[in-house]
Amino acid sequence: MHCRLTVPYLLASFAFAISAPTASAQAPRPLEPIAAKLQPTRTVVYKTVGTRRLNLHIFEPTGHQPGDRRPVYMAIHGGGWTGGNARKFYPLADHFAKIGMLGISLEYRLMKPQTGTTVLDCVKDARSAVRYLRRHARDLGIDPKRIAVAGGSAGGHLAAGTALFDRCPTIDHVTANERTADGALISCRPNLLILYYPVIDTSANGYGQQKIGKLWQELSPVDQVTANRPPTIVFHGTADTVTPFSGATLFQKRMTRAGNTCQLISHKDGEHGYLIFDLKLFQQAMDRTHAFLQTHHITRPSATPTSPANSNGTTPATVPRPAE
Repeated sequence: MHCRLTVPYLLASFAFAISAPTASAQAPRPLEPIAAKLQPTRTVVYKTVGTRRLNLHIFEPTGHQPGDRRPVYMAIHGGGWTGGNARKFYPLADHFAKIGMLGISLEYRLMKPQTGTTVLDCVKDARSAVRYLRRHARDLGIDPKRIAVAGGSAGGHLAAGTALFDRCPTIDHVTANERTADGALISCRPNLLILYYPVIDTSANGYGQQKIGKLWQELSPVDQVTANRPPTIVFHGTADTVTPFSGATLFQKRMTRAGNTCQLISHKDGEHGYLIFDLKLFQQAMDRTHAFLQTHHITRPSATPTSPANSNGTTPATVPRPAE
């Protein structure tokens, strides 16, 4: 059984979990002890690479049974692809378990030039995790048609990579475990995307081109938008200079023009990781995330928990889509 903490503490924990790709080591992390107190219900190996066993850190809702068909919220931590760990997103996974979802914090390989592990490998791990969820939906007690993937910063890039990057020539060299019994490739495309100030543009105008190398365009979300992508919500600060806001606006515009649903929640003058400085902004983001899940039928309206920001019973305001 894992520890359950109050919403304000969980939201505060989320603050340090989504941090700048390059400056996260310098950011104050006074709430790390909160995440340290949380423990997943269980961990499940979703992929083995050599001797490395990669785990889903699973937080189950109270009373969860294998026969259930719960929606899934899988969170992917940031850290510039080179740092961070699954524990940093324990508060987020636990929070969504409280509203009846199967909450997951993803463990994935980190980029390490000395061992040959690349950003592409990070993306492949995220895609493998979604395929594992679908292949083992019955055992996990989940609905394979209600999978939401979220990510912060570089983790947002990996989350986007589960829905995009189909045109990357080496993206889907997979094992038999990622195929159905008749050999068909299991879809890694989630049913909904939630991106918190993500690495969304990997060109020279964005973040990560040098880290990715020659595949930067194939792994640039803003450059890989096509039709029939899952509904997406993006949270981004207008003063973000790490993952520039211009990339988020271009992504939203291209998604909309391709016929996809993409809502951009902007925060005026917000820097990268702006939510870590104001718990009210955190609560607003969480409320909007809940509303987006409900709007697209991942969760049901009754699932929204009472919180300091909406304890009066009011419905979070809807942010209009920016004009193109």
